[in-house]
Amino acid sequence: MLIHPDRLFPADPGTRTIAKRLYEHVRALPIVSPHGHTQAAWFSRNESFPDPASLFVRPDHYVFRMLYSQGVPLEDLEIGVHETANPRRVWRIFAENYHLFRGTPTRRWLDYAFSELFGMTQRLSAETSDFYFDSISEKLCTPEFRPRALYEQFGIEVLATTDSPLDSLSDHKSLRAGDWKNRIIPTFRPDSVVDPDFEGFASNVDDLGKQTNSDTATWDGYLEALRVSRDRFRELGCTATDHGHPTARTANLSRAEAESLFPRVISGMANPDEKELFRGQMLTEMARMSLEDGLVMQIHAGSERNHNRKLFEKYGRDVGADIPRAMNYVDALGPLLEAFGNEPRLTIILFTLDESVYGRELAPLAGHYPCLRLGPPWWFHDSPEGMARFREHTTETAGFYNTAGFNDDTRAFLSIPGRHDMARRMDCAYLAKLVAEHRLAEDEAYEVAHDLAYRLAKEAYRL
Repeated sequence: MLIHPDRLFPADPGTRTIAKRLYEHVRALPIVSPHGHTQAAWFSRNESFPDPASLFVRPDHYVFRMLYSQGVPLEDLEIGVHETANPRRVWRIFAENYHLFRGTPTRRWLDYAFSELFGMTQRLSAETSDFYFDSISEKLCTPEFRPRALYEQFGIEVLATTDSPLDSLSDHKSLRAGDWKNRIIPTFRPDSVVDPDFEGFASNVDDLGKQTNSDTATWDGYLEALRVSRDRFRELGCTATDHGHPTARTANLSRAEAESLFPRVISGMANPDEKELFRGQMLTEMARMSLEDGLVMQIHAGSERNHNRKLFEKYGRDVGADIPRAMNYVDALGPLLEAFGNEPRLTIILFTLDESVYGRELAPLAGHYPCLRLGPPWWFHDSPEGMARFREHTTETAGFYNTAGFNDDTRAFLSIPGRHDMARRMDCAYLAKLVAEHRLAEDEAYEVAHDLAYRLAKEAYRL
């Protein structure tokens, strides 16, 4: 048995029984996935996934980050190439090192997929590597394992991708025009055209101007280009924006100050402080636009991205070398909240990689400002322990209803049901403890469990 039916439930028998009752109430609810990094092309083309290595290893930075930390060269995993030349070899390296994932959430997600989707009963290892590879490869060739069929098998109600303003969104257009009517929507991620440190920033802004027929050499033209781009996303079902800034700093410059700063940033003459000021101003501008067009705003702040410069230069972005950093949300969000914090029509969902701010800053902020909601534990903290800490540190101040439910935030499509299952089990375990300690009535726990698993995400993301 790869996965135990009582996994993640409390060890105390009485509390475990309550958790199991709550879990059965939410286990089969539809999956709402309002933030992630899957590809619309998978569903528009509906082609079979090529092989187990391309599905489980190469796209998942959780996987190859761990392998790299133990001395496995990324070249051996064929990271950075368009197609896998020797997928069986890559898979064997992964299988031989599978013990490295003991105790990690990655192991939980993988074992869930291996067991629930592919029917595996033996653990992945060097000895079972070829059996796994052949069995999974055989199933991937069947119609039941094509992307659209898996979407329906997983019980997904809505799935959001994450897309650049410069993306043509052609695959989303194809899906909207086609006969397959399940809901896959884009998310507006403008980092490439609002972050002066993003590679090719100036040329990206120029391309945005050409795409939207706007004069992005001027401040007003630049803002108009962003508005036009947001409208294009909204026409394809987009309900949210996403901002992956290094900090949560915001600014509220006067028009004259912004117009003066903009040319320095576009010309590449801005110093680091000016670049950070510009990023902060753009978060406030995005909030202003969200009040106009209704898009929910997500701030994923606090990652020192591409920390390993050598890997970045060789492989580009998103190769697992991102590191959490300490954050200050009270001061950082001050200018934005002064301008728009009391607007109930605005929704800003906050994420952090700095758990020390949960109880000290984020929960009190979300427990006061009408525009703020707390996103679920993110990235390094998307784990059983991280989920438990999140509930313990935020519930007493923000409650359950100033949070945004769960989102899986994954590139690994087959991990989606396992991730949601883990979140549902952990929330039921937390609620069961409250019931067992007579801090929450069981009928209320049933309602909260349903809300955390399903309703809050739909509500927060206006789905």
